[in-house]
Amino acid sequence: MYTKLINHIQDYVQLQESDLRLIENSFEMMSLQNKAYLLREGQTCRCLYFVAKGCLRMHFYTAAGVEQITQFAIENWWIADYAGFMRQTVSEHNIQAIEKSEILAINLHAYDALLEEVPALERYFRIMAQRALGASQYRLKQIYDMSKEDIYLHFRDSFPEFVQRVPQYMLASFLGLSPEYLSTLRKKHVR
Repeated sequence: MYTKLINHIQDYVQLQESDLRLIENSFEMMSLQNKAYLLREGQTCRCLYFVAKGCLRMHFYTAAGVEQITQFAIENWWIADYAGFMRQTVSEHNIQAIEKSEILAINLHAYDALLEEVPALERYFRIMAQRALGASQYRLKQIYDMSKEDIYLHFRDSFPEFVQRVPQYMLASFLGLSPEYLSTLRKKHVR
């Protein structure tokens, strides 16, 4: 499992041989069954999570009690309530496995120590943060600037693995669509 993480890091930065053991010693391996929670609303997000295998989602409940999915994560993606993690405050989000998953988790103390000891990881995590921020900004632009149909088509074309792996009602929640409308769009745009 560590090999996936190391390979992902090395896609962005150079690591020294001595860095590898430090990285391995800083992360905890976790196995999750389908529907198991990593984080529940009201808990403190103690870790950043790297998905080595599987699929997870982050969601919250609106004031009306409607579940709203804000993020998915598959292999080689990171997921966390970043604001809660960095401040060590309670979360308003839930993180749940959609399928059986293998996760590598790093707590804040280990994260800070690892960044001190392996300077290349400062660059790696900066790149990950920039990519996540860019994706978030693009998603907001889509919400305000694109039709619901175009949002679906862009997501389908950009992330076909999610369309295959994630239940339709979850995709609908993430895309801001009703499950019925998503079903109509899928039928209309069958490949």
